[in-house]
Amino acid sequence: MHPHLTLHRHPMCAEIIEEFQKCHLDHPIKKFFGECTDLKIKLDRCFRQEKAVKRKANFEESKKFKEQLAAYKREMAEKNQE
Repeated sequence: MHPHLTLHRHPMCAEIIEEFQKCHLDHPIKKFFGECTDLKIKLDRCFRQEKAVKRKANFEESKKFKEQLAAYKREMAEKNQE
């Protein structure tokens, strides 16, 4: 199973998505017998790589946010002590 094959949501995998969709259009019956399996495997690998990149970016963003929040809490605690 794979997510919806929209090009704007998966820019890293756009070329493979187009090839996969073309394969399905060119081989409407053979697709059920493995004609497009190689492309499907490539697509799955690409989605995994894309997810890892997004996960890393989200983690870095979360880390920055937590640091800002901790600094804000320290600042507010110092103001309350005065």
